[in-house]
Amino acid sequence: MSDEREFGFSTRTVHAGCRPEPTTGARALPIFQTTSYVFENCESAAAYFNLQEYGNTYSRIMNPTVAAFEERIASLDGGAGAVAFASGLAAQAAALFTLLRPGDHVVASRALYGGTVTQLKHVLGKLNVALDFVDPDDMDAWRAAMRDTTKVLFAETIGNPGGNILDIEAVAEIAHAHQCPLMIDNTFATPYLCRPLEWGADIVVYSATKFLGGHGTSLGGVVVESGKFDWSNGRFPVIADPSPAYHGLAFHETFGVYGYLMKLRAETLRDLGAAISPFNAFLLAQGVETLPLRMRQHVANAQAVAEFLAADKRVAAVSYPGLAGSKYSSLARKYLPGGCGAVFCFDLPGGREHGMRFIEALSLFSHLANVGDAKSLVIHPASTTHRQLNDEELAGAGIRPGTVRLSIGIEDADDLIWDLEQGLAALGD
Repeated sequence: MSDEREFGFSTRTVHAGCRPEPTTGARALPIFQTTSYVFENCESAAAYFNLQEYGNTYSRIMNPTVAAFEERIASLDGGAGAVAFASGLAAQAAALFTLLRPGDHVVASRALYGGTVTQLKHVLGKLNVALDFVDPDDMDAWRAAMRDTTKVLFAETIGNPGGNILDIEAVAEIAHAHQCPLMIDNTFATPYLCRPLEWGADIVVYSATKFLGGHGTSLGGVVVESGKFDWSNGRFPVIADPSPAYHGLAFHETFGVYGYLMKLRAETLRDLGAAISPFNAFLLAQGVETLPLRMRQHVANAQAVAEFLAADKRVAAVSYPGLAGSKYSSLARKYLPGGCGAVFCFDLPGGREHGMRFIEALSLFSHLANVGDAKSLVIHPASTTHRQLNDEELAGAGIRPGTVRLSIGIEDADDLIWDLEQGLAALGD
């Protein structure tokens, strides 16, 4: 792509990271299904492994198909670069692992995906990293939780599944006042609806399995970094100090804006091994090509469905920030002017029994544990995706016994509403 023009978002979803393959002329992204690469000579091989030259050595660390996907996401998010992983949770764990060490402290929103809560509580606990969950809407709570050992603040753009919207700019100011990075899970919004780096976030993580891929076929995750955070501020020796794994190489000093990303790739990805397959990277990159088209349909359908449910007396409450009267309306206008995403919850007054009866009466919605598919999906969070949370944690995440989560697809809105009506009718009077 030309360096003389700043191309639009939709153009970059199709072209970023993918140029015609020079050897064959193939226009589609090739799948480089190889484990390793032939070196030019012994000197070059040694230079690659010393990080003195940048290139392909082994597909656990980098691969041309994966690199194209990484470049595309970094372009869409406005980041310095990106590193892809085998899943969203692998990406998230690696992003945290790269900057933390035993004795550190993390402050996180309590309105998170259940798998994220479990990862933060138990995996970080095993690493002797302390953790505090806070109400993401309460800036004073964020401030009060900060310690001298706090090294990162973590939250989701749109909370899963409660639909709260984070005031990214305000939380970023708190993080930076304490010389900490802000890490945002932007899975539900995607870079089409929100680009957290533009609002002060430093690291963005995605489960690419969801809306980025968009078709429920491939697992993947990706970490994007702004390149603007000062990792040499004296608080992050794990990144700034000489690395014993590379004979004293100081990543931030050596690679500058790419210091964190190089550490993430050359040490964390290399050593933990959560590499994404080239075929999955190909499918995810292909999915991103239609991201703007799909997201417009997703959010239009979600708005229509949320309004239908909010007007039905059989529904106790709907947690969609795009509804009139939502307490997140002003934040939605600021951070999500293109729409409030397509995953949200509603509550049935009959509790768990009504939730199960409702789901079993649906025919168009698929009952499964995923979101962000082109097809509409439904699940009962308290008994599945958030099963490991205790009652207090469930309440903090906005989940009640009768809470049902919907992931609205790209079908005709009238058909989705018809199917939901069948579910509500099954509840009786």
